[in-house]
Amino acid sequence: MSKPTTPKVSVSQIPQVPPSPLPTVLITGVAGFIGSNLADRLIQKGYRVTGIDNLSYGVREQIPEGVEFHQLDIRDKSIFPLFQHSDYVFHLAAKNCISDCQLDPVETADINVRGTVNVFEAARRSGVKKVIYAESSAVYEGSLVFPTPESEVKPESFYALSKFASMHFAEGYRRYFGLNSTALRYFCVYGPRQDYRRTIPPVFSAFIIKLLKGEVPIIYGTGEKRRDFIHVDDIDDFHEMCITDRRTTGRVFNLGSGTNYSVNEIYSIIAPLLGSDLKPVHKPDLPGEALANLADISLARSLGWVPRISLEEGLRTLIEFIRNELAKGNIS
Repeated sequence: MSKPTTPKVSVSQIPQVPPSPLPTVLITGVAGFIGSNLADRLIQKGYRVTGIDNLSYGVREQIPEGVEFHQLDIRDKSIFPLFQHSDYVFHLAAKNCISDCQLDPVETADINVRGTVNVFEAARRSGVKKVIYAESSAVYEGSLVFPTPESEVKPESFYALSKFASMHFAEGYRRYFGLNSTALRYFCVYGPRQDYRRTIPPVFSAFIIKLLKGEVPIIYGTGEKRRDFIHVDDIDDFHEMCITDRRTTGRVFNLGSGTNYSVNEIYSIIAPLLGSDLKPVHKPDLPGEALANLADISLARSLGWVPRISLEEGLRTLIEFIRNELAKGNIS
């Protein structure tokens, strides 16, 4: 007796298992510079993104299409339900202009400390897998060790102190509640959508806007302060790693380029790119700012992350963005 034959099944008849959906990500400060760029990246990769911003600093028009946006304040408990279906949280909302923070330490603590604890609590109650939150290179203000490793913490300004407090609360939530987190100490991040609306705009945007308008740029102090600048696309590369690479959990990372430039050097690079021979004017130095910063990025590099955007390439993209914003009348 012959064996029964197995009927042939065409490929089209095989049940297709839908691909596993990518995690849902919630971003606080989604209308800001880093938050909107991150949302853009994640939406393009197929993530579902929910965003929170009270629009006191952020700009609604910067929120990418596809983000489920909620205009809420991170200090309000009404944000809690939005965390319930989120896998990962990027907490980027903050009061972050150092000069403004120096003038109002009470509001600085209210937003940057109480608001951050409210985010941690919402994440804890909702069973979020991990909170990736923004610290700052400002926590190294008092350090004279360059390049500066993650262990060399010496905050001085009220802004830096508020970020330092966030680190301690993150550790408390890990110890007592098992909430996973990753802390990111951004150095001087630049790129499209950089916040030129601050009382004192970031130096790249400030120079470019003035020169494109034919106005004389301002340098505060001697111009010899040195800063480590990193493009937002490089930051987003590491943001993705915080979702996909378990080695990032429970750790603190410097995110910079590992090279620094003086403000005068930056001006000498930007002015020729714009064909300008205008000379900047100098005004009194700003309070609360470190003389230099320079990231030791060996820990982030050990996970395979490498900054890939050169300074000149990054500046050209920023110039083009600001030129377009001026043409559209979005910059006064």
